[in-house]
Amino acid sequence: MSFPGSSVNPIENPRNDDIVQPFQIDASDLRGRLVRVGPVLDEILSKHAYPEPVARLLGETITLAITLAGALKYEGIFTLQTKGDGPISLMVADVTSTGDVRGYAQFDAERLSAADTGSAAPVPTLLGTGYIAFTVDQGEHTERYQGIVELSGETLSDSIQHYFRQSEQLDTGIKVAVAFTDVGWRGGALMLQRLPEDQIQQTLGSDVADDWRRAMVLMGTCTDRELLDPNLSANDLLFRLFNEDGVRVWAPTDLNASCRCSRERVATVLASLPRDEIADLKVNGNVEVTCEFCNSTYTFDDAQLDHIYS
Repeated sequence: MSFPGSSVNPIENPRNDDIVQPFQIDASDLRGRLVRVGPVLDEILSKHAYPEPVARLLGETITLAITLAGALKYEGIFTLQTKGDGPISLMVADVTSTGDVRGYAQFDAERLSAADTGSAAPVPTLLGTGYIAFTVDQGEHTERYQGIVELSGETLSDSIQHYFRQSEQLDTGIKVAVAFTDVGWRGGALMLQRLPEDQIQQTLGSDVADDWRRAMVLMGTCTDRELLDPNLSANDLLFRLFNEDGVRVWAPTDLNASCRCSRERVATVLASLPRDEIADLKVNGNVEVTCEFCNSTYTFDDAQLDHIYS
């Protein structure tokens, strides 16, 4: 589907929320992803009693993980993880190639209450010094890919753009917004990327640098409200931003909030541990295991443990 000019009206997708919408700007051959996350993000964050600053930053991590995963071709799991010495010590978000999303955060409540949680620089304030890691796991018969870069700049977007410049030599622009609204938590992101100039100039005669600067200016006009507005369709937003340069959209990918934990998987983990160590985990005579992602608790009594270890 292509929107070459202002006279063409975009057609809405059947599903306009919880999607990754890939697109291309024809005039400059720039590729991008528009992410809209509503009920999926709200379901993940609402399973935990996170303080607002933790929920907001984890929501950003999840939204960015979805955005980055949408730009890759893989069969498996993409994981975005931050680890630092700040009040929020760990955040993990992963996205499967079928669109299943989950995430969780670990934080120190006392240190968090003493931090300036309203700061416009959440990376140094809440995450501190540390790293951000990108991992693609396509199963036991393939080599796992992992990229790591130090946490830098003021925001997670700054760190990710630094990674692409340093490790991939790929110009990348990212805009992300997350907020708690009257319909729950919502997230949105816009990402643009361009190939190295020597590859682009083989097919385009225009000024590559000027095209990139123009695209960044247009992307900069997108407001947080537009990214988060459930009544503004993804295609309408892309048309509003890039119609003068011709914007082409492809089939979107649907997203779902889904954890991969199960009673059977927990039982397998317990069976791998010595029985005497399991006894130390008992609460009121039962072993209880809680999934950090979805907060589901699995309870095993002595008879069930006997069956596991038999």
